[in-house]
Amino acid sequence: MDEKKVLKNNILIVEDEHDIREIYAEVLNMAGYVVDQVADGEKGMQKIRDDNWDILLLDIMLPGKDGIKILKEIKDHPELKKGIVIALTNLNSENIIQEVFGSGADGYLIKSEITPDKVVEEVARILANQEAGRN
Repeated sequence: MDEKKVLKNNILIVEDEHDIREIYAEVLNMAGYVVDQVADGEKGMQKIRDDNWDILLLDIMLPGKDGIKILKEIKDHPELKKGIVIALTNLNSENIIQEVFGSGADGYLIKSEITPDKVVEEVARILANQEAGRN
């Protein structure tokens, strides 16, 4: 009997920069996660509503509907919050960070300061903390 835990967590990436979205999806897939991805806020909001996800990696600057509006919509409709929401952005001002957390984000990663491997590590850490909180 193999006691090794198989990862089956669902991750939704809402990111308009194609290369970043693809790289994050690839490294997260290789790490054993089930990854879905979309390129704009409207499609992202549809996926947030319709699909199950454990972690949402949400860019703030998005076409259609920006990440702050999405965060506020999730906050206003608690049934939409199916997992942990992490803002993934290059915006690094104290005002934006406060607005992101005030709008309901659980975490904040700055794309220019984090490698794809570190994103995988951060996702694993967050899920482990969430799991430890349940026990």
